[in-house]
Amino acid sequence: MTQKRLTVLRTMWLDGPNIWTYRSCIEALVDIQELEQFPSNLLPGFYERLTALLPGLVDHRCGIGEPGGFLLRVREGTYAAHMLEHIVIELHTQAGLDVGFGKARMTSKDGVYKMVFRTPDPVVGLACLEAGVRLLHAAIEGTEYDLQAELKVIKRHCDMHGLGPSTQHILDAAYERRIPIVRLNDGNLVQLGHGNQQQRIWTAETSKTSAIAEGIAADKDLCKELLAQCGVPVPEGEFAKDADRAWEIAQDIGLPVVVKPVDGNQGRGVSLELDKKEDIQKAWALAYEESYSGVIVEKFIRGVEHRVLVVNYQIAAVSRGDLVFVEGDGQSSLQTLVDLQINTDPRRGDTEITPLKTIRIESNPVVSLEVQRQGYKGDSIIPAGTQVIIERNSNASEDVTALIHPEIARLCCMAARVVGLDVAGVDLVCEHIDQPPKSQSLAVVEVNAGPGLLMHIKPAKGQPRNVGKPIIESLFPGEANGRIPTISYSGGTEIDGFGPELTEILEDQGHRVGLACDQGLFMNGRTISKTLSANWQAGRNCLINKNLDTLVMQVKPNTILSEGLPFDRSSLAVITSLGSMEGLDEWDILTKEQHFNVVRTVIDLVLGSGHAVINADEVSLLPLRELCDGKVIWISSTASNPVVDEHVKNGGMAVVYEGENIRFLGNRAEAETRSPIALKQPPANLVKTLALAASGWAMDVPHNLLRADIRQRY
Repeated sequence: MTQKRLTVLRTMWLDGPNIWTYRSCIEALVDIQELEQFPSNLLPGFYERLTALLPGLVDHRCGIGEPGGFLLRVREGTYAAHMLEHIVIELHTQAGLDVGFGKARMTSKDGVYKMVFRTPDPVVGLACLEAGVRLLHAAIEGTEYDLQAELKVIKRHCDMHGLGPSTQHILDAAYERRIPIVRLNDGNLVQLGHGNQQQRIWTAETSKTSAIAEGIAADKDLCKELLAQCGVPVPEGEFAKDADRAWEIAQDIGLPVVVKPVDGNQGRGVSLELDKKEDIQKAWALAYEESYSGVIVEKFIRGVEHRVLVVNYQIAAVSRGDLVFVEGDGQSSLQTLVDLQINTDPRRGDTEITPLKTIRIESNPVVSLEVQRQGYKGDSIIPAGTQVIIERNSNASEDVTALIHPEIARLCCMAARVVGLDVAGVDLVCEHIDQPPKSQSLAVVEVNAGPGLLMHIKPAKGQPRNVGKPIIESLFPGEANGRIPTISYSGGTEIDGFGPELTEILEDQGHRVGLACDQGLFMNGRTISKTLSANWQAGRNCLINKNLDTLVMQVKPNTILSEGLPFDRSSLAVITSLGSMEGLDEWDILTKEQHFNVVRTVIDLVLGSGHAVINADEVSLLPLRELCDGKVIWISSTASNPVVDEHVKNGGMAVVYEGENIRFLGNRAEAETRSPIALKQPPANLVKTLALAASGWAMDVPHNLLRADIRQRY
C-alpha cells in the first residue's frame, strides 16, 4: 500500500472555556494530505485492523447517539481527522481517564482540519495525540503497533502530571457544586473558588488544616500525650533513643510491642506484635530509617486495625484492616506466592491510583522482617498448607462505616478535635467496631493529617464512600460556591476605556477589583503592569489573588481562540459589537458567522443569576439574547428601538438615551426608582456611557451613587 499519512501542524492548550467546550482541551491543526482522497471505506482492511487494536471503539456513539455509531461511520466512510479524534479519546479511556469529548471540523484549506479533544493535562493530552497518530498510521498501513507500550508511557505521564486520586475525588465533589477549580502547580495544590472566596486543598489537607495541628499529628509521642490527657485511650509507650533502649522499654511495658517512627505516616517503618529482643532491635533500626525525630516503642493492642476518617469533627467513613498472608503449596517460593496470591489483586500497583501497593519482600524491610520472624525469606519454599503473614498493617480495605458504635464514633471525633485537624485519619485498634469501648480492648494509636482517601473511595469490600462531599461541605457550607463577581467586556473601539471606568465605579462602592485589559493589569487600585493584559494569564492572576473580590476582564476573540478563558462562568458580560476581525484569519475565522460564534462564548458563560448587557443597535448581536442563561439588559441610543420596546413589555430591562438623559426601563427600574440621569452634554462615546450605566445597574450600585459617577464623567 502506498504510504498515506497525516501531519499535526500545530497544537494549542486551551485552559478554560473556548469555542469548543466549557472545559480545558487541546486543539490540533491536522493536515490529512493524501488521505483526503481516501476515507476509511477506501482503505482495504483498515476497519478490521483498527477494531483489533482498539476494540473499545465499539462504545463510541458518534452521530447516531448509540454505541457502535462511530464504527458505523468508519464502515460507511469517514476521514482521518475524525478517526484520530476517536482514537485519542479511546487512548485516554484505556489510560483510566474519562474525557468523552472531541470534534473534528474542516478548515478553509483542503485537507486541513481542526481536531479538538478534552484532556485533564496538556502533557498527557499530547502523549495521547502522538500515540494516536502512530496507531492510526499502523492501522492504515498494516504495520505492528505495541498498544501496551504506548499506554505504559501515557500512564507514566498521568502519574507524573495528573492529580492524585484523593485530590481528584475532592474536585469531583467540587464540580458537582459548580465551585470553580484552579490548579496551582503540577502537583496536588488546587484552589477552589476565586479571589477572597477561595479555599485551597493539597490532597486531603485544606485551607482550614492548622499547621500546629499537622505538627502535633506528625509528632506521635506528643500526639499520644495530648490524647491521653484528654481521656482518649492510647497505648502505653516511650521514646527509644537506641535499639538497646527499645528492648528495655519493651520489657518495662510488657510484650508484645509495636515499634514505629515518631513522625512516620502511611505505615512506613511500623512493625507490630514483636516479642523477641532481636526482632525489636531490628525493628528499631527500620523505624529509625523512616524517621527524622526518633522511634517510639508502644504496647501492642490486640484487636483489628481500623481507619476512621473524620471530617469537620464528624465521621465520614470507616475502613477495617485485614492481615495479608499467603498459603504455601510445597513448591513455590514465598515471593512467587506473594506474586500469585497478593500482587495479582487489581487493587494493587505502584501508582497513586491503586489503594494497595505491590509487595516486594526483599525491597520492603518491614515485610522482610515480618517473614524473617516466622523463619522465612523471599526465596524460601513454603510447605503446603502453611500460612505466612506478609503484612499486619496499612491494609484497611473493608468499609464498615455503617457498623461503628456511637461511643467509638464520638471518641474518634474527640481525638481529631484534640489534635485540631479538620480532616483526620484516626487509626483505631479494637476488637469490635460495633460495640462500646468499655467492653473491649481498644486504643487510638495514631491521628494522621492529610489521610489517604482511596481506601474509602475504592474499598475491597463494602460500599464506596463519597468522602469528597463532606470535605467540600466543610469548606463551602450551605449555598456558598466560592465565586466572586466576574465581569467580562468585549467590542470594538467604542468600548475602549470601559474597564478602567467601571472599575472606578465599583471601587467607589468598596469593591476590591482586579482589572485585566489593554491598558494593563491592576489590582485593588495598584498598577501591576502597563503592558497589554487582556489575556488568560492576567485574568487568572486576579482570580488567585485572595485580596480581590471582583474581576473585570476585557475579552478579545484571539484570547478565546488561542488560550481559553480563565473563568468558568461570569456574573456579567458586556458586548457592544463584534469588533474587528483583523488577525483572526490566523485561526481560520474568515466569516461574520464564525466571528459571532467566537464572541458568543462570553454570553454562554453568564450564570443564571447573572446579566448580559448587549447593544440593541447592533443587528449582529440580537441573536445573543437566546443564548444567555441570565437576564439581558439591552442598551440603545434611542428609546424607540423595537427590540427594546418588545423586551420591556415582556418584563425585561433596558437602558436607553433620550433627550440628553439616560433612562432605565422595565419593572425592576420602576421598583427601584431608577430615575433618569441627566447628562451635562451628549457624551462623545454614547455606547460606552450606556454600557457603564447598565453595568452599574446589574451590579446593584445604588442609584444616587451611580448617578454621581456618571455625571462626574459626562
